[in-house]
Amino acid sequence: MIKRDKSEKLYKEAKQYFPGGVNSPVRAFKSVHGAPLFIKKGEGAYITDEDDNTFLDFCGSWGPLILGHAHPEVIETISETIKDGVTFGTPTKLGNEIGELFVKNHSYVDKIRFVSSGTEAVMSAIRLARGFTGKDKIVKFEGCYHGHVDSLLVKAGSGLVTFGESTSAGVPKSFAEETIVLDLNDVQGVEDTLKEHGDKIAAIIVEPIPANNGLLLQDQAWLVWLRHYCDKYKVLLIFDEVISGFRVGFEGAARHYSVTPDILTFGKIIGGGMPVGAYGASHEIMAHISPEGPVYQAGTLSANPVAMAAGIATMKELLKPGFYEEMNDKTVAFCKTLTDHIEAKGYPMHIVQIGSIFWMAFSEKRIIKASDIDPASMKIFAELHGELLNRNIYLGPSGYEVAFISSAHTAEDLAYASKHICEALDKVLG
Repeated sequence: MIKRDKSEKLYKEAKQYFPGGVNSPVRAFKSVHGAPLFIKKGEGAYITDEDDNTFLDFCGSWGPLILGHAHPEVIETISETIKDGVTFGTPTKLGNEIGELFVKNHSYVDKIRFVSSGTEAVMSAIRLARGFTGKDKIVKFEGCYHGHVDSLLVKAGSGLVTFGESTSAGVPKSFAEETIVLDLNDVQGVEDTLKEHGDKIAAIIVEPIPANNGLLLQDQAWLVWLRHYCDKYKVLLIFDEVISGFRVGFEGAARHYSVTPDILTFGKIIGGGMPVGAYGASHEIMAHISPEGPVYQAGTLSANPVAMAAGIATMKELLKPGFYEEMNDKTVAFCKTLTDHIEAKGYPMHIVQIGSIFWMAFSEKRIIKASDIDPASMKIFAELHGELLNRNIYLGPSGYEVAFISSAHTAEDLAYASKHICEALDKVLG
């Protein structure tokens, strides 16, 4: 068993200052066992906690660290930039530099606007869609998470075409009722909804690679149908690429599935570990953003030079020839080793993978909707999580969360991980 003495002490202290002792709910380890680990250092593919336990990390700060922890180029760029100041509340040359890197290499956006988080990007994209179309309602899908935006913290009500019901206290009923919630992969539901409410719907928002509630990979045809019906009923299509953007390729899921959305939202990787988000669209749509247009959105720390510097350093690495091919190849090989073991043992589970993202699904059938996930399987994950910590492997502390491989994970790292994950599965399921 790993020692958690210092983490337990710090957690007890943190409860005096923060709700539940944390500043984001999933960090509280409520879904797994023991006190949350307090991390003091990250380097490459590894993190070290306050008790000096070192773990091979597959959480990567929930996705941003595609280059691993403390990547030399990112750290050097941040260090040099911060010498001249942290933020000015003005335009900077660095903003132009990352804007050029972004737009010239991402054919699905003409212009972007930087913000400070993925949630802020989605909130702004929704406002833009409403301002551009002059319509108010939004369609989202059960199992897709788009940050803690009031009108999107909703679940389905009753019936085929249903208005949302709040999933969080503090969200007014009137806000939730501006959102229609459908099942993923329900083409008929989308058509029926747009046929009945299309004149009131501003946009459909979807994670093209749903990765916030399991890894619910969809068929390309589903996204093609979404595009078709949005065009037919004059509704905007928003791709939430906060996770998938720059993860499955520089142009994300839009390029992977060859489907063109009207607005895209980004976060995580574009900040190189700093808090950054962005949304982008065509010249025509982005012309509606203030100060050019009537849709107001602002932010004191948006595009601050330190965050832009980290993003620039990261993007330059991602644009190197072969980066994504290498990431995909090693993730495929790693997941195949796990899959071979699972199949040989006959365990009722499978590994879902796309790009450098993977997820352990404790079911033998394909899972494409949130309702397909058996809540009882989270007890299995809780046991597995503890076994892996004792083998110095760190996964995010929830079985609903996906895992990430970084460029810092070596072949030796992944061989170690696959060996010990298989051993842990044998202990838990064998």
